[in-house]
Amino acid sequence: MVLDRKTGAITHRVFSELPELLASADALVLNDTRVVPARVIGRLVNGFETEFLIVRFAEEGALCLVRGLKKLKPGARIEFGGGLFGEFVRRMEEMGLVRFNLQGTALNDWLEKNGHIPLPPYIARADESLDKERYQTVFAEKDGSCAAPTAGLHFTPEILAAIAARGIGIHKVCLHVGPGTFRPIQQEDILLYTPDAEYAKVPEGLFEKLADAKKSGGRVVAVGTTTTRALETAALHGGAYKGFTDMFIYPGFKFRAVDALVTNFHLPRSPLLALVCAFAGRERVLVAYEEAIREGYRFYSYGDAMMVV
Repeated sequence: MVLDRKTGAITHRVFSELPELLASADALVLNDTRVVPARVIGRLVNGFETEFLIVRFAEEGALCLVRGLKKLKPGARIEFGGGLFGEFVRRMEEMGLVRFNLQGTALNDWLEKNGHIPLPPYIARADESLDKERYQTVFAEKDGSCAAPTAGLHFTPEILAAIAARGIGIHKVCLHVGPGTFRPIQQEDILLYTPDAEYAKVPEGLFEKLADAKKSGGRVVAVGTTTTRALETAALHGGAYKGFTDMFIYPGFKFRAVDALVTNFHLPRSPLLALVCAFAGRERVLVAYEEAIREGYRFYSYGDAMMVV
């Protein structure tokens, strides 16, 4: 679906036609984060098994969402098998800090061999072999996400080649997607909501290239809400950025960097939908979503895409 945020006009296309929707002066920006097989099963000394989802690596260990967190006490040893064990350090709000005996590349290698793809909770299947490839963008490079930047899942090498052949600049930023992407906004007052902080990196020199595209009459086309948050965080800080961001984009937000957006269809009360409403206008988005439902568009991570221009 293509939504004109100025007029509200809606057209229906297929994603392989995206290169035709871009002008040669445009700049396309992707999020090159890579999903880590960060869902692991641990066994306590008493034999109790519980699931850990690694959401962030820290100097003193790894921050994990833990099922059965209340049953764990500081110092508890957790066996993961294959030479990996951990010690539960402390609780941190809804998360727990676990110190693993393996670090760096050794831990990454273990996860690649033994970890499970952290699929969204609404996808439940025993065989995840296909998801190991499908729940990853074709341009994924930097390990760190526990969820895919789903707007990027629509791209194929052929589509990217067609975009490059039109002379359109393809650029990359990185934002490691955390579990907050699945969590609905619980607060009635949206101003009381703060999203989970996620690591972002926008390279030096990128904003100069984006500025050149704008001067030539082109648009900055962000692929996904994660790319948008990374770019808008960097714009707020004057350009390049490296660090954590808890930027919450909701209606009334002033966009400084992004001119067009490629995104999936999101669920009610999600911070992702709030961002899209901020970009395109709440009423226009609601009308577009009603149209998407009538036309049988798919929602969720493996769903269809919408381009807002």
